Amino acid sequence: MHFWAPDIDPAHPLECTQPERYALQRLDNRCYIALSPVDQSLQEVEDVRQAHFLHTHEAALRAAVELNRISARRVDVVKVD
Repeated sequence: MHFWAPDIDPAHPLECTQPERYALQRLDNRCYIALSPVDQSLQEVEDVRQAHFLHTHEAALRAAVELNRISARRVDVVKVD
């Protein structure tokens, strides 16, 4: 069931239109995932403020599922307040 909100496009609810912030966190060392400014590769950071933010829970889940599929090091989604 989808609930409408002014910030959500009802025609495309999974396309990052909801203004929330989620980050990916490694389960083994509790570090967050960030994008390197040099080459856009993934890097680990300890401070959530340095992490890469995703703006919908669905987008964060898709990223986590893909990273968990290609890597043995598991990640989880955390909501950033």
